[in-house]
Amino acid sequence: MRGGFRKGVSINPKKMSQMMRQTGMNVEELDDVEEVVIKRADTELVFHDATVTIIEVQGTKMYQIAGTPEERAKSEPEELTISAEDVELVKAKAGCSEEEAKAALIAANGDLADAISKLCVE
Repeated sequence: MRGGFRKGVSINPKKMSQMMRQTGMNVEELDDVEEVVIKRADTELVFHDATVTIIEVQGTKMYQIAGTPEERAKSEPEELTISAEDVELVKAKAGCSEEEAKAALIAANGDLADAISKLCVE
């Protein structure tokens, strides 16, 4: 068989590594991966036992995930609740109206410090 791989013939790992360097390919495995989640329109694929490999070729990184996925329904995001005390605190610290304080808290996803700092910068 010409030009292809022959059954029973393996490539020397050193030779393979040399060929990869010559082509500008770099392969690296990510350590300590706890979980990989792929979010789709209505479901999520969750890999609890994932092995993730980064393959870099000419500056482009590709991520390869190996493992057994668990398919589950996509979880709905929790509704953000903003307390009256938080609104009053932001209002007092930033010197703004109640509506501005509430809008800033919503934009900051409930983070008090972030909401106050955004209002004070403006």
